[in-house]
Amino acid sequence: MKLVSKALVAVAAAATLMSGVALSGAAMAQDKGTIGIAMPTKSSARWISDGNSMVEQFTEAGYATDLQYAEDDIPNQLAQIENMITKGVDVLVIAAIDGTTLSNALENAAASGIKVIAYDRLIRDSGDVDYYATFDNFKVGVQQATSLVSGLKERFGDGPYNVELFGGSPDDNNAYFFYDGAMSVLQPLIDDGTVVIQSGQMGMDTVGTLRWDGAVAQARMDNLLSAHYTDKTLHGALSPYDGLSIGILSSLKGVGYGSGDQKMPIVTGQDAEVPSVKSILAGEQYSTVFKDTRELARVTVGMVNALLEGGEPEINDTKTYDNGVKVVPSYLLEPVAVDSSNWEDILIGSGYYTADQVK
Repeated sequence: MKLVSKALVAVAAAATLMSGVALSGAAMAQDKGTIGIAMPTKSSARWISDGNSMVEQFTEAGYATDLQYAEDDIPNQLAQIENMITKGVDVLVIAAIDGTTLSNALENAAASGIKVIAYDRLIRDSGDVDYYATFDNFKVGVQQATSLVSGLKERFGDGPYNVELFGGSPDDNNAYFFYDGAMSVLQPLIDDGTVVIQSGQMGMDTVGTLRWDGAVAQARMDNLLSAHYTDKTLHGALSPYDGLSIGILSSLKGVGYGSGDQKMPIVTGQDAEVPSVKSILAGEQYSTVFKDTRELARVTVGMVNALLEGGEPEINDTKTYDNGVKVVPSYLLEPVAVDSSNWEDILIGSGYYTADQVK
């Protein structure tokens, strides 16, 4: 049926050309097939960048794309994926909102012969995930905690340091890797008293932030400050994502941190989003972790090419990502810690941003 469909597309394309109507690059790309791309939300700049990078690179590689954003609505994402399956896409690339909700949809994809690549977020509880393209998420957490500790020493001298922990969304498998990576650095310092969690709030079941919502993080920081820091100073906050960091910083500034003689606590982040880069330059957020979405798109396009041309996709990890049913073969990219000392070399030097975008 797919061969017939593609033949009809080719005939239609030829007829359109003869009628003098110009075809877009996406339409021209249908010769090699169509890739369904399911993204979680446009509320985060990084997912917009991911979508744009993939459309650009898939088009250059000769594919058409069907890019859909679900705005963090799980039923909406399920409906979008089912629609892509019905339309007969050749491969699905999915950044899941909730990595545990797609099993039935992926069974339908497998029954239709459609391969599935989990994109940056592991899809759990399904044997129908073929490959996973992501960054080294444990290392992201290590980099965040290492930067936090360095900043604490730089800004506040010797400890002990009062620190509060924030986690990502509990329905995102990556959040646990970020947290575990960070705790591999922080737990020994908590154990020896160098780092003190005044609230006692630890563990993803306690510090997780559903849907990576910055407003939720801000409200939680408000509560932490009023409950535990009326007569104590907060020195740092482990934040796994820039969108949470902005909310945390708003809370801190609301009670006077960063003004007068109250030094701004060290606040980490991830994704190098423009507001957070500007915050770093303003001396507020201390650091972020840069994940080059162009490279992630490149790896994903390579996986698709290999799958559709009968080859084996390039992978570099076959042990880490057990989704509850299988270990999903993966390609892990390297994250890069960014702060005021190297932001220009990393973000501007790589061409990811222009100077005008962040100044």
